[in-house]
Order: sequence, then structure tokens, then C-alpha cells
Amino acid sequence: MDQYQPERPTPAQVAAMRRSLRNGRAAMTRRSLLRATAGGTLAAGGLGALSGCGIPAAGKARGGMSAQDHSAQEKTVHFSNWTEYIDVDDKGKNHPTLDTFRGRTGIQVQYTEDINDNNEFFGKIKPQLAAGQDTGRDIVVLTDWLAARLIRLGWVQKLDPANLPHAFANLSPQFRSPDWDPGRAYSYPWQGISTVIAYNKKALDGIEVKSVSDLLDNPRLKGRVGFLSEMRDSIGMTLLDMGKDPARFTDDDYDAVIARIQKAVDKGQIRRFTGNDYTSDLTKGDFAACIAWAGDVVQLKADSPDVDFIIPDSGYMTSSDNMLIPNKARHKTNAERLIDFYYEPAQAAALAAYINYVSPVDGVKPYLAKIDKDAADNPLIVPDKAMQAKSHAFRSLSQKEETTYEEKFAKLTGA
Repeated sequence: MDQYQPERPTPAQVAAMRRSLRNGRAAMTRRSLLRATAGGTLAAGGLGALSGCGIPAAGKARGGMSAQDHSAQEKTVHFSNWTEYIDVDDKGKNHPTLDTFRGRTGIQVQYTEDINDNNEFFGKIKPQLAAGQDTGRDIVVLTDWLAARLIRLGWVQKLDPANLPHAFANLSPQFRSPDWDPGRAYSYPWQGISTVIAYNKKALDGIEVKSVSDLLDNPRLKGRVGFLSEMRDSIGMTLLDMGKDPARFTDDDYDAVIARIQKAVDKGQIRRFTGNDYTSDLTKGDFAACIAWAGDVVQLKADSPDVDFIIPDSGYMTSSDNMLIPNKARHKTNAERLIDFYYEPAQAAALAAYINYVSPVDGVKPYLAKIDKDAADNPLIVPDKAMQAKSHAFRSLSQKEETTYEEKFAKLTGA
């Protein structure tokens, strides 16, 4: 069901008006709200909850239980997503892409913004999934690490490639085969999230920042550096800086990163670990430089000429939010048709123009250019091949690793 409030900002089709609202909207985007909570609460109970409710051990289940598909009889699909994570019309009431889908297919999308935090949402749907019951949702959008968990537990349905011709053909190579879902048998990305280094040119005052080493080691930046409270991003960027692959690191590699960041904490180099509240520190100049999420940087750059970003030579971290079909969903075929719809470049462009995260759709650029040329030329929204080649994903973690790594990182950050 539509739950957007009418006062929310205008659509990306009116690019100038959208940019004039960037500062007001930056604190309300999907990632601006709760990106940092994605992994930070695991040690506090997210993983412990796995031991109850008859949940099988990791690796023991794979492939969801099929359900009777009512798509032919019921022209509807129930879609759960995060807040401010889809295009909205100029009155803030309707979603143009969903209207297009309904007009073309006759399928009514019951769209609900009821995902505010990965762990919180997992707790909400876990009892039904563990009991083999319908959650009332045909599509859910979850961050990669939680998507991996649901696939591992056998709680999502395998997708039918016959219903996903556009998705199969147009999925960007950057997102094609994560280790937790090789070949995308169970999921397709909704949007990608890039982690970069952002800086305030005025606050740097001529200091050169090109790497995570500069953030951690340059004494002229003491007390003016920010790291993220999301473990996978801060650890991942530092692993890359140390010449390690976030897709293949060992326990010893992880501990070496913790020790390196701890040294910077102890000497006062890092001002603090933040969620999205780094945006205000960065624009005010309290942070001269920080690890940041690219979607926020796009928004900040539109209104602050002092804010910019760099991609370290060592590379950058990429994660994704992913569409999955839970077990026992009543409208699997309808859900697959909607997933495939968003892999048509024209629809992907309309979405990317509004929310400004990385489009996972290959070939989106010329369509996006017709809506917003600046967005189409922005590598933070449409990465070119050179930038894609520098992207790295954090490897899947076992339950034990998740607990251990998050505990060590929480101790480091003081969480």
C-alpha cells in the first residue's frame, strides 16, 4: 500500500528542482536513514536469534520451498521496500514507474515502505519464514549480507529465468555473481551502494588525500577524519589499502586491520565513527575527509561546491540491496515480472534519476541522459568500466565470523 507523504520532494525529471531540495532530502534517503545499522546490531542479538525458531544450521538448507502461484487469478504483487527508495511524482503521492507497470500488465502493486533496518525486518518476517508460512510479501529488498542469510537458510524461492529476460540480459557485470548467490539464482539487485573517500576542499586547505593511508596516517588531518560505523565498509576499505582482497581475507588479515584502525583511534586521528550523520560534519568542515557512501556524496556535491570524492588506487567497496521472493509468496510470477520490469533501461533510468544510487542495469546511461545528463555522466551513479574494475565486494561470512568480527569492530568503535 502506498505510504508516501505528500510533502516529500519532487521527482528527478525536474532536475533543477530536485537539486534545490537536496539538502532537505539528504537526511531522509533510504541509505541516509539507516545504512549504518545494517551490520552494527548483529553482535547485539541479530545472530543469536538464529538459534531459535527451528532455524537450520548454515549451509544445511539451500533453495526455497515453492508455493502455489496465484498470479494468474490475482493480478497483484506485494512489494516491501525501504523508505525514499523509489521514484515519486511531483505531488509526492504516486510512483510513476509502478504506474507504468500497472498500465502495461494490469498488475496492481501494493507498495509498502516497511523496511527500516535489516535486522529489525528480519525479526519481523522470521517467525513466518521459519514456520513455512506466507509473510504477505512477494518481493522484499534486503542488503546483500542479509540476502545471503535468507538464501543460506532456504527461505527464498529460486527465480525462473524465463520470466526475467531483461534482468538476465541487462544485469551489470559488476553485480552478476556474488559469492552468496552465484549467477543470481535467487536475487537481483535493486540498487548498488559504493563506498568512497569524500572530502571538503576548504577544510583540507591544500592537504592531498588519495588513500585510506592518508586518512589514518597524515598528522595534519588529526581529529578531522571520519570512518563509518558499518563494519564491512570501514574494514573493507582498509583491507584494500593494505593490499588485501575483501573477498578472500583471513582472520589474521581482519585482526591486522582492526589493529591498524585502533592505532589511529588511540592517537586521535579519527574524530569519530558515524552513520550517515557524517554528512553534516563533512559539509561544515569538521571532517576534512571521511569514508562515505556515494549516494550521499552525489547529493552533497549538488549543493556544496567544497565537497568532492576520490576513488583510491587500491579500489573501493561495493554492496547491493536485492530483490528476493520469500517462500510461500502467493504471486511469484507477478513478482518476477516486476523485477524484470526494472531491468528495462528506461525504467532503471527513471529510478536512478530519482534516488541517485548505482544502477545495476547495463545500458542505462543513454536513457538516463534524456532525464538528467549530469546524473548519466556521474560515475557514482553509472560507473564506467574502469570504475567497475576497481570495485570489490566483502565476502560472505559464516555465523561464527559474523559474531566474532562484529564484536571486535564494536569494541573498536566503542559501540
